[in-house]
Amino acid sequence: MRRMSASQLAEHLEHTSPLLLDVREPWEFDICHIEGSVNLPMAQIPQSMQRFQDATEIIVICHHGIRSQHVIQFMQQQNGDALVNLDGGVDAWARDVDADMAVY
Repeated sequence: MRRMSASQLAEHLEHTSPLLLDVREPWEFDICHIEGSVNLPMAQIPQSMQRFQDATEIIVICHHGIRSQHVIQFMQQQNGDALVNLDGGVDAWARDVDADMAVY
């Protein structure tokens, strides 16, 4: 499983446009999220796999990086590739990249 820190992702986003898949619950996404990310709660991933078949790279995001890691493991079993886990999740993004982001 590929992994990226928040600062690595910020730099990566300057050069590419991956799918930013936020697997947190909608109430969490409403508090804070990385601009451009798509919210699809973890429980909805199995029935939504076809949505990702054309994505060349998917950065999976959650609060601290644990749920996203589980989602990536599931997606890899379904022949998903080009998956990257945001280490530390949006919490790390708020600490290392966007100090103005709300935290919870």
